[in-house]
Amino acid sequence: MRLYRFLTGPDDSSFCHKVTATLNKGWLLHGSPTYAYDPEAKAMRCGQAVYKELDGLEYTSDMKLGDY
Repeated sequence: MRLYRFLTGPDDSSFCHKVTATLNKGWLLHGSPTYAYDPEAKAMRCGQAVYKELDGLEYTSDMKLGDY
């Protein structure tokens, strides 16, 4: 089974730490990061898609993907 997540956060070190922690749990980068202006927050936001391959499990919509 392949799991997919899209990580988002402010353009600061907390986003880099979020991605680093996710990679260290076995997730892999999928594509290029994104970078966009959030007019409500008046700040730049970052995004990065990640995926993880797991054997022996079947996907259900109630899975909390961050637990894997």
